[in-house]
Amino acid sequence: VQLQACGGGLVQPGGYPRLSCTASASGNIFSTALMGWYRQAPGKQRELVARITMGGGTYYASPVKGRFTISRDNALSTVYLQLNSMKPEDTAVYYCNMDYYARNYWGKGTLVTVSS
Repeated sequence: VQLQACGGGLVQPGGYPRLSCTASASGNIFSTALMGWYRQAPGKQRELVARITMGGGTYYASPVKGRFTISRDNALSTVYLQLNSMKPEDTAVYYCNMDYYARNYWGKGTLVTVSS
């Protein structure tokens, strides 16, 4: 399975970019996988940002709760992360993750830089 993330770039504080990640997996595999977004800021460990279950249940890390929204389109094998009210501390490489029956797959990541 390959994951291709895109949507990163330079964003102004308060901006609202949307990241997307498309999996090469079939729709049947994607639709039953736990999908997530992680991020790794410079000098810090990778951390979980948000997850979405196959049933659409979501989890958000405290720093992004109320600002970010994760969603999925199983027909397109794509997971999205809508980022709102961006802050400089949101600057990081954002990674897409697929957890399929305890097998983890990672995308290469997309850099989001929040700066004026």
